[in-house]
Amino acid sequence: MKAYRAAAVQMTSVPDLEKNLAQAEDLIDLSVRQGAELITLPENFSFLGDEDAKLAQAGAIHTASEEFLKRMARRYQVTLLGGGYPVPAKDGKVFNTALLVSPDGEELARYEKVHLFDVNLPDGNMYRESNTVVSGQRLPGVYPSKDFGIMGLSVCYDVRFPELYRHLSQMGAEVLVIPAAFTAFTGKDHWQVLLQARAIENTCYVIAPAQTGFHNSRRQSHGHATIIDPWGVVLADAGTATGVAIAEINPSRLAQVRRQMPSLSHRVFV
Repeated sequence: MKAYRAAAVQMTSVPDLEKNLAQAEDLIDLSVRQGAELITLPENFSFLGDEDAKLAQAGAIHTASEEFLKRMARRYQVTLLGGGYPVPAKDGKVFNTALLVSPDGEELARYEKVHLFDVNLPDGNMYRESNTVVSGQRLPGVYPSKDFGIMGLSVCYDVRFPELYRHLSQMGAEVLVIPAAFTAFTGKDHWQVLLQARAIENTCYVIAPAQTGFHNSRRQSHGHATIIDPWGVVLADAGTATGVAIAEINPSRLAQVRRQMPSLSHRVFV
């Protein structure tokens, strides 16, 4: 693992595939101009807002999303994560899929979101992700990158389940990537503290690209795409506007924190 600059992209995706991909390309370009070599896009980067419309176009969104990720990675010569897009499954549903792509446009790792967001919030919004999404059946694995460290993938609601990240750290993860479309209501209280907890308890960097703003008349995301170091220090926060959070991922800092706080080696129940 070398020291490198990573970007957590912040988008306001809407129910318009082409508009979203154009926005994503602009933000990838901005990230590259700021020196990022690893660029991460949020959950639902290519389509967000109307579930019926997403299901009706799932095949087209899937194909366009994967082609876009591979084309952008090759064009800009970066490693690129698409944090979540629909991949058709059985019974008319989809997998919420994150894909990591190399600068050659080759698939490096794929993860199908396991924990589905079925929640009634006090602000009156109801979410039933399981109505349209099939839960992934496998825990995420890690991807060992010579340049970017041992990377563990997850998606959004997964962040509330620490056992998933303990699994990743037991497999050697050094960088946890948590792309999200966190709701505005829950995000104001829980987003940052959950990300910091996952970083601290696993002594890992956390890279969390995010959605922000309104995606249709009701759905609103919290924003605050964030990069956090293994001590829990917030290195970059994109606020609530579209843009990017960029910070250095440094192996010497990772080693320093793990020397100072060797909690992973002190585990009793494994």
